[in-house]
Amino acid sequence: MSLDLYARAEHLLGIEEATERLHELYLNTLGNYAPRRVLDIGCGRGGLMEKLEARGIETAGIDQSAVMADAAAAKGLNVSQKGVCEVTGRFDAAVAVFDVLNFLDHEALSVFLRCVAGHLESGGVFVADINTLHGFSEVAEGSMSAEDNDHFLNVEAHFESGELHTHFTLFTRERPECYRKEQSTIVQWFHPLDRFRNVPGLKLMQYRNLSLYDTNDKMLLVFKKI
Repeated sequence: MSLDLYARAEHLLGIEEATERLHELYLNTLGNYAPRRVLDIGCGRGGLMEKLEARGIETAGIDQSAVMADAAAAKGLNVSQKGVCEVTGRFDAAVAVFDVLNFLDHEALSVFLRCVAGHLESGGVFVADINTLHGFSEVAEGSMSAEDNDHFLNVEAHFESGELHTHFTLFTRERPECYRKEQSTIVQWFHPLDRFRNVPGLKLMQYRNLSLYDTNDKMLLVFKKI
């Protein structure tokens, strides 16, 4: 799986409006807890971090894509390329925006949540969103293509047995009539709500359905460190 390929193709996916809607939702949710220091896990290019910093909240971000981490760091944000279990320090809140949890299988998710709990202050909160079964089977599955002057992207996604396999093919113009071809497959896993009810160190405090692209295609989860 190449997250860097996804990062280079992201601008062709048409997710800007959805991302902004999620950011506003996260900002409003975090506003109920008044955190002073927030860890953004899978921070991408740092859009949410910029909004938090503008509100006087200290942030740190991590992303496993070098392309994303470098782009965020170039904005002057405190971002590094690493996983959550490699993070040091504690935070009042942590966030994982736009399907981050769905990129983890069941075993990896358990490890991830344990590490999140370990980085939260007592009473700290963790906010994340996940794809619902409807979001995977009725919204994410299928095909699309997009292009600009220098790129052509084709995406084919297939959902079966709780896994969404999304195959990316990206052509990038290197000179007139000469393109470089890259391909990668990203796997996402469906996680039922019950999987989050008995997480060591975290208590599921709130959950609610979201309609980002279609009715109830996502769910917002809010945990508290116990």
